[in-house]
Amino acid sequence: MLIRHPDAILPSEITPPEIYRERRRFMQGMGALAAGTALGTLDDAHAGIKLAGVRTSPYTLDEARTPFKDITTYNNFYEFGTGKSDPAENAGSLRTRPWTVAIEGEVRKPKTWDIDALLRLAPLEERVYRMRCVEGWSMVIPWVGFPLAELLRRVEPTGKARYVEFVSLNDPKQMPGQRSRVLDWPYVEGLRLDEAMHPLTLMTMGLYGEVLPNQNGAPIRLVVPWKYGFKSAKSIVKIRLVEKQPVSSWTRANPDEYGFYSNVNPQVDHPRWSQAKERRIGEFFKRDTLMFNGYANQVAQLYRGMDLKKYY
Repeated sequence: MLIRHPDAILPSEITPPEIYRERRRFMQGMGALAAGTALGTLDDAHAGIKLAGVRTSPYTLDEARTPFKDITTYNNFYEFGTGKSDPAENAGSLRTRPWTVAIEGEVRKPKTWDIDALLRLAPLEERVYRMRCVEGWSMVIPWVGFPLAELLRRVEPTGKARYVEFVSLNDPKQMPGQRSRVLDWPYVEGLRLDEAMHPLTLMTMGLYGEVLPNQNGAPIRLVVPWKYGFKSAKSIVKIRLVEKQPVSSWTRANPDEYGFYSNVNPQVDHPRWSQAKERRIGEFFKRDTLMFNGYANQVAQLYRGMDLKKYY
């Protein structure tokens, strides 16, 4: 009989996987929120996981929400691996305290914000958004955050600011996926300034009323619901306002497949698959993909007069 040393046995081999994963998620949340709880920014009655003072936003959907389990175990976060389950399995190594976000570039008041100060920057709102992946699957997610515009106004963009660049954490020790060359790290994304200032664009710090799980982009990420999911940069450490259009990570990796705008557009296929249909996680049949992911009434005016096949 083979006797294994205790150090060689994985916790997931002793405890049923569902209990093990839930316990790990709980402990991650406790550690990440210790500083915030001490400052009174969180609800102590929920053991440091529940975000306090979250209000309901008018920017929401009357659609069935994707279950928490699916949102947190099936996603893309290449910093932790390229498989859909890799982020949930590997993101426990990410330390979300201490954490700062620097805002710099074409601004009159550059500043570095502590993550707990950002929690108090503006009222937190729950917004139920459709999210569409370029690979063809979608979810309905109740994010918690505040409009990016609230942050940008405080740093006072100059007249030269035309774009906003987002830079994610680059730390291969914490993010094992960065040890591969699948992308040129750190992860970089960008928006036009008017897109960034749009009221739908969310700086997100929570999910289902709780602190944002590591695998979903903790402690702070971008959410732009009318664009494909890869535009919504995760684990952000720097925001730069710039005059020239930044080069996004996926555009740098493959410009023929991933354009700067990346608006959800069923009429523009990815070179390797159609974008006309999508599969909502939890459903068997596919559904039609909506222009701008169903947010055309809110955002179509941003692209009036543009050739959306050329600027894809």
